[in-house]
Amino acid sequence: MNKIEHIGIAVKDLKKANKLYAQLFGEAHYKVEEVASEGVNTSFFKVGENKIELLEATNKDSAIAKFIEKKGEGIHHIAFDVDDIEAEIKRLKSEGFKIINETPKKGADNKLVAFLHPKSTNGVLIELCQEIK
Repeated sequence: MNKIEHIGIAVKDLKKANKLYAQLFGEAHYKVEEVASEGVNTSFFKVGENKIELLEATNKDSAIAKFIEKKGEGIHHIAFDVDDIEAEIKRLKSEGFKIINETPKKGADNKLVAFLHPKSTNGVLIELCQEIK
């Protein structure tokens, strides 16, 4: 793993959250993107060398809708940049981590992504991200 790629925050209302975080960071989001396969709209902010991803559910069955219903708005996941996502999945699986997505899928912000189950990471949802070239 190279670095923290972004921190994902679940929100109920993306427009309101974009306004709040723009005030907080002193700068507007740089990108809004729908990830239909996950049932979310995302918005990205750049904060120094770090990124924050806001996630709003687009349907009541999405993982984000279920997360908010259970836990409320807040930090949803921490994403890490990797050079070779398939090798990293294999490595982590061999170390005993439970992998949610053993085959990477297309995510937001031009990334291939895979998630580690929070039951194997002390309750933290971990996302692996590899830039699509």
